[in-house]
Order: sequence, then C-alpha cells, then structure tokens
Amino acid sequence: MSINGFKKIDVYIIKKFLGTYFFAIALIVTIAVVFDLSEKVEDFLEKEAPLKAIVFDYYMNFIPYFANLFSSLFTFIAVIFFTSKMAYNTEIIAILSSGVSFRRIMLPYFISAFVIALFSFVLMAYIIPPANAVRLDFTYKYIKNPIQNTEKDIHRQVEPGLFIYMKSYNATNDIGYKFAMERFENGQLKSKLISEYAKWDTSINKWTIKNYFIRDIDSLKENISYGTSIDTTLNLLPEDFKRYAQYVETMNLPQLNNYIEEQKMQGADDVISLLIEKYSRFAYPFSTFILTLIGVSLSSRKVKGGIGMHIGLGLLLSFSFILFMRFATMFAISGSMNPLFAVWLPNIIYTFIALFLYRLAPK
Repeated sequence: MSINGFKKIDVYIIKKFLGTYFFAIALIVTIAVVFDLSEKVEDFLEKEAPLKAIVFDYYMNFIPYFANLFSSLFTFIAVIFFTSKMAYNTEIIAILSSGVSFRRIMLPYFISAFVIALFSFVLMAYIIPPANAVRLDFTYKYIKNPIQNTEKDIHRQVEPGLFIYMKSYNATNDIGYKFAMERFENGQLKSKLISEYAKWDTSINKWTIKNYFIRDIDSLKENISYGTSIDTTLNLLPEDFKRYAQYVETMNLPQLNNYIEEQKMQGADDVISLLIEKYSRFAYPFSTFILTLIGVSLSSRKVKGGIGMHIGLGLLLSFSFILFMRFATMFAISGSMNPLFAVWLPNIIYTFIALFLYRLAPK
C-alpha cells in the first residue's frame, strides 16, 4: 500500500528520522539555553539588559545558530538511534524479507537527509547571518566589548591602481600611523605620498593627512611637494577597521560573495578564511547525506553490545569527521592547501568510508 507514491514504510522511516532529529535538536538547544543563561545571568543583571532584548535579540537568534552548529552530529545520532531500534526489533530483517532491497530502504533516509540538508543550507546562507548580527550586537552591548583592532602593517588596494599602507591603526581615535599612498598606471609608479599619520575627520567625512610629502613621477622627472595637512577621499572608512572578528558570520551568501570580491580587490590577507566560510556553507549541509549513509550502514544489523555499541561507533566516526574538517581548514588557512579542496576533502574521504560500510551492510 502506498500514500501519494510513497509506501507506508517510507512514511514510517521519514517520520522516525525527522521526528528523532528535531526532538534531539530541541533537547540539546534547551539544555544549551539553560547553561548559557546560568553563565550570563550576572552580565545581564550588571548591564541591566532588558528582558525583551534577552529573549528576542539574544536567545531567539541564538537558537538557530546553535541548532545548525550540531545539525550533522544529531543527524547521525538520530539515524543510528532509531535504525538500531528497528534492527533489534527485527524490523529491518522483516523489510528485507518482504522483497524490499536495502538500496530501496535508503530512499526515505535520503529524502529525510535532503530535507535536513536544505534546512541547514537555508539557515547558513540566509537566516543565521542576520540573526547573528542582532545576537552579536546584543552580546557586545551587554556582555563584552567587541572591537579590538589588532591589525598591523595594513596593505589595501582601495581602488584599481591606488594602494595605501599603514604601520598600525588606532580604532579608538580613527588614526592610521605611518600612512603611505601609491598610485600606479600601467604597472608604473606615478605618485607616492608618505605622511606621519592619517586621521578620519567626522565633520567632513574625509581623511586628513598630516605632515606629508609627495613624489610625482613623470617619466624621468620627479616633482616633490610638502605640506602639513591635506584632505582626501578614499574608498576606505573607519568601519572597515572596526568590524568584530565574527563579522563574516553576519553576511548572507550574496553579501559574502560581494565582500570576498571587495577584499580581493583590496589585497586583504583574510581572503582565504572568507573563501573557507563560503565553501563551508555548501559542504557542511552536504555532509548530512554522507553521515546518513554511514549511520544506516552501521546500525542496520545486530551487533554484540546493542544500541550502545552503534551509538559509540557512530560518535567516534562523527567526531573524527568534525576533527578532520578542522584540520583541513587549518591547512587551507596556512596556505598549504586550496581552500575549496580543503573544505570538501573530509566529505570526499568519508564518502568512500560510507560506501565501504554500505557494501558491508545486510542485503
């Protein structure tokens, strides 16, 4: 008997899978909120954070972030938990004995995995970033001070052919020390400005450059000029130096793509970490399918040790997967590996592990 093209067993597995997954996520999020509240309640009271802001600005935006953070892990746990129960109740054997192939059994699992993967992708690409912006603003207002500029030896291309350099930048006073600006045309240096510092003037919304001299180069001729103060407009704002460390987490996918192009043009040093963030928003949801296949393959047969053995093996594999993801991204950040390859490498390797375990699963 089928329901809208699905067999009863399909509907049964999908309900079990998604029901167990969302129950596990709801349970861990509830526990996380309780622990987080107990840890931060003194900060809320000390900073006199409004109850409405605590509930709606912080915790309502904390929940999707935390839920997605452990999405793959709880996908794995959900699959192992209810599939092991089916195996030990001989339901898997009964399904296979009725003529349904193991490959066919995987269909409802992958439909459920697709729902979770799509849910995770939409969260990561479009919902969590604006939620993070509100949550982080609350965090930095009522819990900790966010903006600590630590940039040194700043090199930026602010527009094609125009480069700036600062030895250091003071985010409190909006001053860049040992400021220099170079203009190139067709690969040739045409002008170079060197000054003691450049300060942002809020009254005119421009940079005021102090104690400078300029070299203008025309073929073999040079013209040098000096001055104590000059105003200039640059495609560079103080806010560019005041973004908190998690700023990238507040950008949805289109904003992240635009920001990456902007940082590439400026020659920023953090482009690799931005690319890792972008690629992770695709690779992380895809891992749902891999962990689902591993989970079903591991837990569809009875083993000595029962469900506990299945869960133990599953946790070992899932944590090794997460650890491998961290190591791969570290190699990418260090420049030892292409960021796209580094982000997808764990998925590639664990796909082979999943296929190997699938071949060992009862047929």
